[in-house]
Amino acid sequence: MLSLARTTLKSSIAKRATRAFAAPSATALLHTLPDLPYAYNALEPYISEEIMTLHHQKHHQTYVNGLNAAEQSYAKSQSVKDQIALQAALKFNGGGHINHSLFWKILAPASGDGGKLSDGPLKAAIERDFGSVEEFQKVFNTKTAAVQGSGWGWLGYNSATKKLEIVTTPNQDPLLSHTPLIGVDIWEHAFYLQYKNVKPDYLNAIWNVINFKEAEKRLVEVQ
Repeated sequence: MLSLARTTLKSSIAKRATRAFAAPSATALLHTLPDLPYAYNALEPYISEEIMTLHHQKHHQTYVNGLNAAEQSYAKSQSVKDQIALQAALKFNGGGHINHSLFWKILAPASGDGGKLSDGPLKAAIERDFGSVEEFQKVFNTKTAAVQGSGWGWLGYNSATKKLEIVTTPNQDPLLSHTPLIGVDIWEHAFYLQYKNVKPDYLNAIWNVINFKEAEKRLVEVQ
């Protein structure tokens, strides 16, 4: 009887240990589409409800699906060659997920925080490094509009120089050289239905819904 109790106890402990150290299930590791912090029509008239709906539900969801598929394939791969072959999919879809997750946060309705840059650390840094807010927006728009094909325009914080810098990245490459404070999607799916091929109109309009408060929060966190 005592022997049976000991055996049962050992079995119970072993099962608990196995559960504790077992690899997480594939389901637990899946990336998911984040909810928007506002309604799809909240950024109108600067970004239409149609664009926001398609951009979030279709395009961002595609990157999430692609990232999950690439990570699952990577986990099952049997060779370094197979893992290397998956790097492009991981970079493209992973970058798309990272970039868009930030993009939604860096936008806000004009009736709320959108377009409002108050006195504070961010405004002071912009004026220090670009001369004025107007000059910063002008340079940002020019550099971002010049992106060939698809990509992103960024206001990033360079931790080495302690300065704000405008950077662009191609395709869905995430910004790794700087801390991203503001990111603007210059892929056609972000503006074409409303602004056609006139990138400058889209770039001029988007400042009305940029969430400077969120950007300043990100700056303060790394200074």
